[in-house]
Amino acid sequence: MTRFIAGVLAALTLATAFALPAAAAPVQTGHIEAELVAQDAGVAPGGTVYVALRQKIQKGWHTYWRNSGDSGEATQISWTLPVGWSAGEIVWAPPTRQPTGPLMNYGYQGEVLLPVAITAPKSAKPGDTITLKAAAAFLVCEDICVPEDAVLTLDLPVVAAAPQPDAKWGAAVTKALEAAPKPAGLTAAFSNIDGVLKLAIAGSPLKGADEAYFYPFKATVIDHAKPQTLDRGPEGLTLTLTPGYDFTKGTAPAALDGVLSVGGKAYELTAAEGPPPAGTSGLGAPPAKAVAPVAGASLGLALAFVYALLGGLVLNLMPCVFPILAMKATSLAGHAHEQGAARAQGLAFLAGVLATFLALAGALIAIRAGGSAVGWGFQLQSPVVVAGLALLMLAVALNLSGLFEVGTSLQGVGTGLASKQGLAGAFFTGALAVVVAAPCTAPFMGPALGWALTQSAPVALAVFLGLGLGFAAPFTLAAFAPGLLARLPKPGPWMETFKKLMAFPMYGAAAWLVWVLTVQAGEMGLARVLAAAVVLALAAWVLGLAQKRQASGGKPLTLAAIGAVLAVGAFVLVLVPAYGTPAAASTEVAAGSIPEAVYSPEAVAEARAQGKPVFVNFTAAWCVTCQVNEKVAFATAEAADAFTRTGAVYLKADWTRKDAVIAAELARHGRAGVPLYLVYGVKNPDPVILPQFLTPALVSKALDKAKSS
Repeated sequence: MTRFIAGVLAALTLATAFALPAAAAPVQTGHIEAELVAQDAGVAPGGTVYVALRQKIQKGWHTYWRNSGDSGEATQISWTLPVGWSAGEIVWAPPTRQPTGPLMNYGYQGEVLLPVAITAPKSAKPGDTITLKAAAAFLVCEDICVPEDAVLTLDLPVVAAAPQPDAKWGAAVTKALEAAPKPAGLTAAFSNIDGVLKLAIAGSPLKGADEAYFYPFKATVIDHAKPQTLDRGPEGLTLTLTPGYDFTKGTAPAALDGVLSVGGKAYELTAAEGPPPAGTSGLGAPPAKAVAPVAGASLGLALAFVYALLGGLVLNLMPCVFPILAMKATSLAGHAHEQGAARAQGLAFLAGVLATFLALAGALIAIRAGGSAVGWGFQLQSPVVVAGLALLMLAVALNLSGLFEVGTSLQGVGTGLASKQGLAGAFFTGALAVVVAAPCTAPFMGPALGWALTQSAPVALAVFLGLGLGFAAPFTLAAFAPGLLARLPKPGPWMETFKKLMAFPMYGAAAWLVWVLTVQAGEMGLARVLAAAVVLALAAWVLGLAQKRQASGGKPLTLAAIGAVLAVGAFVLVLVPAYGTPAAASTEVAAGSIPEAVYSPEAVAEARAQGKPVFVNFTAAWCVTCQVNEKVAFATAEAADAFTRTGAVYLKADWTRKDAVIAAELARHGRAGVPLYLVYGVKNPDPVILPQFLTPALVSKALDKAKSS
């Protein structure tokens, strides 16, 4: 009898196992435990089963709702299903507010289930087991944000009759579906008068509500960080909101769609513009109750603009701008004794600077609005851009060396200086100066750009405009200073020699960019750009021959065509195919140098838990200021002795290529670019931010202080 009972139990267990969905083991993405779980133990042909993406999120971290708020990115699911099977949209759980510095985001903490309806085709055969596969992408954030992903699977049996609920997860998925926001017969309307956005909502679920919050589906209709005040009425409530970009600068929406959270429940609603529903407010309503605004300091537009203006002025002194100073000097020398032409050149240079600054700022704002974590100098994180700029610098240097000519020769100065070609050259010089200056972050720039990138697009562009004005001011004002220009020698043969001398800083800039590319893409990247450089030099020489033939009365078309094809070929050579990553560098530490480790938030926490000071160096190969500090401050016996003496841990956050974790940490400290130097004390959880220009003594002093604080 005992054996019979054991056999029956074993058979029942085996049958149950075959009837249940077979979930793969949960996947650990780093800060999330993710898996697919089903509401039912199977699905009938032509039937629908809800399969949920379960996220168990590390304590203190959060993921994002369909509208992430001021920043962040919604969780995404990409399904791979058998032929004939289909997946619906995510059924989003009610969000909660996730304040981050001056921003207000919407998302989830702890555990959340996001169900999706999976429909089987009528041709599905009972007895078969199909595999559902989903690629899930998360942005998970604490004080920093980390993009994580997982490929998840779930084996689901096809059953002949209506399936039973899944024994383990059926109730949880059902509860998630019941809690998801749904229409509840609410009547809603909105008005936007004198910059005050009011959302009035009436319906039986709202009677007696004394706290509510509106989560819009669209990110640009309200200012999420501003408080929402509530006025009660006998049949509903009215929320006072701060209008967002759509109402202030864009096209005002015809309707407000979103989720209203009230009394622990969430309801979907759609509000049309019009008079408020009856009963949404009345006499005797209690004082307005406000949701507390997000904490965070703000520079304000006026102060940020002044900081940007000063930062732009100082940016002219940064090492990364030195090569372009050569082009500025050459141009200014040629125009010194033609005041009208000099002023035109100064204004054209200003236009080139402003246009390029605003274009870069617009691209940066658009990319960040799309959820990507990027900062100032982002374009130089691309090996393709770095290689292309290296060739452009080489082409400019070859032109200055006289291998070929672009526009008017310096020996022909005079009335031709005010020609269209001359103005175009000044505009190009301004644009190129901005591109080369982008790797640097001068004093005053960091706080200004960090603040600007948390504001609306028009405000951010105004700050970048101030940066451009400061950067262009010295050259443009010099062009309008007759006394200064009069001190320069008159045009003559010396200018051709000066022009060729100024080619060498451009050769240096090209060499520097080639080195940056080597750091980003390794030996193969170096081989490609050197091959392209040879082709470009040949193109310049052929174009020079064509120009000489034309000057002597010959026909240069064939040579010119060959030169143009070679030049295009050189740039194509560095554009495609995509660049790989370099081989891992050796971890051996040279004698007398500072032992370093790769930065991560976990590395900081681990070192501090051991009672050690921590020095974090946010750097990049394309940041010239960073490289100067490496040689001047870090590669010294005094700095190495300070690290040894204090037992400090040296972490390097290399932003040479795009890294969302580093970008988020920079933003956390109000910075949009590198360098940034943080020193964590043994006791104080908040780091000290060091100046952008370092000395060995400054590093030593900071570490000694961190050891005792």
